[in-house]
This record gives sequence, structure tokens and C-alpha cells, in this order.
Amino acid sequence: MIPALHIILHQPEIPQNTGNIGRMCAITRARLHLIHPLGFRITDAQLKRAGMDYWHSLDVHHHADWAAFLASDARPPGQLWLLTTKAEKTIWQAQFSPGDGLVFGNEGSGAPDWLHQSIGKGNRVTIPQFNSALRSLNLSTAAGIAAYEALRQFQAA
Repeated sequence: MIPALHIILHQPEIPQNTGNIGRMCAITRARLHLIHPLGFRITDAQLKRAGMDYWHSLDVHHHADWAAFLASDARPPGQLWLLTTKAEKTIWQAQFSPGDGLVFGNEGSGAPDWLHQSIGKGNRVTIPQFNSALRSLNLSTAAGIAAYEALRQFQAA
């Protein structure tokens, strides 16, 4: 089965977030891509507690770096969308299609500038925030919101 959605985590640092995102991917049948290096070992107890019991149902692919991800046969056939607080377009304005990939930077520093450039301004999107005094949402919360918005759009089409 070809996944309708791909979730790409660029060098995630917190195992609980990755575990929660993995659980969400297993439930939605999204493919999870982990771009190394990771800030934890995949066998960490926190990762197990957050979602490792779902790991056997998860379509997960590990990539040594961004170049390896781009060269992979497992990469999304559709567009790549970078979720960032530095975007002008919201997820509600984006037009997601089956086969697209949602790219997330890590918890500590987000996506590096070169990744912003690689994705391109037209494919950078943000989740609307109603309190501008706060920095951003938690990574696993943001991934869930964006994934379900993309899936909602697929269902409506």
C-alpha cells in the first residue's frame, strides 16, 4: 500500500515526540521518515512509552542525512511542505495532495536555513497561532495538526 502522507522529521531530539508522532503515523498509515542524526537511540525507554508498542505497525524509514532522504526510493512522490513559524502561508491555505510530505525541523532549533531554501518559500507553511507572545507548538502536536489537516483535504477531494 502506498502511503497517502509522509511525515519527515529532520534530526529530532526528543524521543517522546518521535514516539508520539510514530504512533500517529501508524494510526493514519502515514510513512515516517527519520533524518539522522537523532538526538536519542531508537530503543530509549521514553520512546517505547510514547509509541514503541505501535512501532511494529509503523512504516518507518531511516536516512543518514537529507541527501540520502532525497535519493531514497521511499521518499514522497508529491510535494514537500516545510512546517515553520517563519512562513506567511498557513496550513489552511496550502493545497495538500496524496503523496505529499510534511517536513519538520527539530525541537531545539527548527529547520536550518539551507532546508528552508531547499523546500522553497512557496512550500513553507505555518500552523495559525492565536497568541503571538508564545514561541510555537510542541513538535508532536504540530505534526498531528498538520497531518490531520492534510488528510482532511484528501478526504474532501
